Amino acid sequence: MADKRTLIEVPDLHVAIDAESNCFVFDCRFSLSNDRYGADAFAENHIPTAQFADLKLQLSTSIIPGKTGRHPLPTREAFTRQVQNWGVTPGAQVVAYDDGNGIFASRLWWMFRWLGHEAVAVLNGGITAWNEAGFGTTTEAQQFDASSFQGGSPLTKSINADDVLSQPGLLTDARDLPRFKGEIEPIDPVAGHIPGAICLPFLENLNDGYFKSAGELRQRFQDAGIKTDSQVTCYCGSGVSAAHNILALLHAGFDEPVLYAGSWSEWITDPERPVAIGE
Repeated sequence: MADKRTLIEVPDLHVAIDAESNCFVFDCRFSLSNDRYGADAFAENHIPTAQFADLKLQLSTSIIPGKTGRHPLPTREAFTRQVQNWGVTPGAQVVAYDDGNGIFASRLWWMFRWLGHEAVAVLNGGITAWNEAGFGTTTEAQQFDASSFQGGSPLTKSINADDVLSQPGLLTDARDLPRFKGEIEPIDPVAGHIPGAICLPFLENLNDGYFKSAGELRQRFQDAGIKTDSQVTCYCGSGVSAAHNILALLHAGFDEPVLYAGSWSEWITDPERPVAIGE
């Protein structure tokens, strides 16, 4: 199977698993309202050979109250150790999936690219598409021997809070419009958005749980004022759904966007940082 670097379709993953190719699959299911949901769902059934990747425990590090957002990134060194523990080998195809429109899988996708690993993709449609295709699931938790995986130079771009307002180009917010405008805020203690941002909801990358075609995504982003070589910075509530926009932009042929991983939940920890409401 040729390397997949943005999205992979269910039939391609099924062939790779059946062929016992060098492919590592990760179940990234998660719920913001129930920390146990993902692990419980994985135990109940998952795609064969998959390992569970927990957003809170493995794809984030500990929250520092008043300093970090809700899902701060671990260090690259810590995540490299986690990848080694999963047994991922250099050059392996990595596939991430969830049942939440790909937002949690996109986080893992971005983090592997952060370690310089190119062959990583999100399963288009997630486990729902797998089930709809009639392919079987399992309850068996597969174990792999630890590997000697070593990351390379990041394929990604990222910035910290101090550089957000001085960053050239377009600042985009992946949350839905009511949260962006500050009309509602169901998760964070302050409503609104970072001044100068435009609202680019990640859900609009999708049709019925599947990513739109590259052409449709390209048109969407062009309509938002993004050119192929535009510099774009992506943020969201906690740095998770922003990766969904990054994936969609790359799949559509745009240059690598910048991630502000701390996102809104980190931005508002400092009362000196400005907040905007409305459009």
